[in-house]
Amino acid sequence: MSKLNVCILFGGISPEHAVSLRSAESVLNHINHNQYNVFPVGITREGKWIFFGGKDYSMLPAGTWTDCDGNCEAAISPVRGQGLLRFTAEGVVTQKIDVVFPVLHGENGEDGAMQGLLQMAGIPYVGPHVSASAVAMDKTLTKLVVDKAGVPQAAWELVLSSRLKKHMDSILESLEQRFTYPMFVKPAGTGSSVGVSKAADRTALEKALLDAGKYDEKILVEEFIHGREIEVAVMGNEEPVASICGEIDSGADFYDYDAKYITDTSTAYIPARIPAEVQEEIRKEAVKVYKAIGCRGLSRVDFFATYAENRVVFNEINTLPGFTSISMYPKLFGASGVSYSQLIDNLLALAREAF
Repeated sequence: MSKLNVCILFGGISPEHAVSLRSAESVLNHINHNQYNVFPVGITREGKWIFFGGKDYSMLPAGTWTDCDGNCEAAISPVRGQGLLRFTAEGVVTQKIDVVFPVLHGENGEDGAMQGLLQMAGIPYVGPHVSASAVAMDKTLTKLVVDKAGVPQAAWELVLSSRLKKHMDSILESLEQRFTYPMFVKPAGTGSSVGVSKAADRTALEKALLDAGKYDEKILVEEFIHGREIEVAVMGNEEPVASICGEIDSGADFYDYDAKYITDTSTAYIPARIPAEVQEEIRKEAVKVYKAIGCRGLSRVDFFATYAENRVVFNEINTLPGFTSISMYPKLFGASGVSYSQLIDNLLALAREAF
């Protein structure tokens, strides 16, 4: 049986570029190179596509991968049948690609843009299709779908950043009438907690709105849910399965970008420290959200379980979650009996099955 040609895409122009590099390092170190022909292609912060010709994948998070011998400019052709294009000194080399694993986070990576390119190119890819990716990337659209599905979630309001300059006072007053402090403020279209703030008073709320507005026109403001942060990994196409539940204790005010990727304050508990019946409820609700949005392949679905009564509250869904060595998605399936390498095999197979 011939090897499958797998293209691993990483980097990108989004604020989550660095997270993608760390995720891709882990994927490239765990994929079975004896089973697949692997073609790593990175996208710089400026949007330049580069075929990575090296074998030392630690160069990715180190930021030195762009200067490796064997590199050349590259692109995925939207023309069906052309696959990966490498622009070498000898000319353009075309390479058939059987499946793409877009290890990309955020803008142009998991918002439907890259998925649209791969769809046009006729190349199977890991993760949800265009519409599900776009809906899941926009937290406000996700809220509407989840509400329609009947899954409990935090109360929320949409604020447009273009209105902040002229209408800040009235916006603050409206939010204070709707919610009590603290409130959570999030850009609608970022992941990895980029631009997310917890506002304890009016001054902090104003700053949080301005910070979130740097990343997105749409800003989501949510009521504060006092509870444990629970995460579930979901995998599959027509019949998705949910992992056991994991719990994050951030060791900080909340599970922000620093707690996820920089500081060493957070602690993961697998399984989560909640009753078995609550875990089962969360797993069922995770699959319900996954299906309602139209996901396939994979997603990580996040919830709260309130401290007072273990009430289950939907938080977010991530269609291309982190795949770093400390990321919850591979750790949750690892605890469910699926190794990192087997997880990659399963996701590549699901991508080809669903295309």
